[in-house]
Amino acid sequence: MLKADPIIAKMKNQKINYDKVLKKLINQWEREDIRPKILLHSCCAPCSTYTLEYLTQYADIAIYFANPNIHPKNEYLRRAKVQEQFVKDFNERTGQNVKYIEAPYQPHEFMKMAKSRGLTEEPEGGLRCTACFEMRLEIVAKAAVEYDYDYFGSALTLSPKKNAQLINELGMEVQNLYDVSYLPSDFKKNKGYERSIEMCNDYNIFRQCYCGCVFAAMAQGIDFKKINQEAKAFLEQQ
Repeated sequence: MLKADPIIAKMKNQKINYDKVLKKLINQWEREDIRPKILLHSCCAPCSTYTLEYLTQYADIAIYFANPNIHPKNEYLRRAKVQEQFVKDFNERTGQNVKYIEAPYQPHEFMKMAKSRGLTEEPEGGLRCTACFEMRLEIVAKAAVEYDYDYFGSALTLSPKKNAQLINELGMEVQNLYDVSYLPSDFKKNKGYERSIEMCNDYNIFRQCYCGCVFAAMAQGIDFKKINQEAKAFLEQQ
């Protein structure tokens, strides 16, 4: 399968435009009449909206919901359910066949990683986030090999609050550990983030108020009791 490495190599000595890299990769797929299979990590339904709208034009996509960082459990279950429902609604409206795959929920693995590396007091956007990005990219890369996908990637780059440059650099490193190619992206470009807001309104998608991480949420003053009650009420209505 075509890799992004040769494209990136030609951009040396400059800041890499990962949106441009993806477009060049797509052009190569079209020239060679390739429709690849992509396992795409998603942290929530909002991040997968425009991402799916864009990528399904060129590839067969499966959403991989792998987020051991989300706390509490009922909030994790709510976000997973909203993600799964969006995939179903998207398929019904567009005629696409996006798959939804959910990884086992293992919050203890995230907690162990954060504590063992001394990252619990890191500010949001700091080293804990870097470690969390890397952890989830490794999870999806491993799954992409297991499920026989051509590429693994992440919808995280849609968010203007996430460091897309860092996420892509980590993804390019992770691909060297597994027999699968990383899909570079910067989905917030080309008004992707604005389109995601439109699609959230159109599909009536729940938008969460924090990333999911217990440490960042505590620093933000999130009321976990309220979050848990709201999530539980949502799940009981399903």
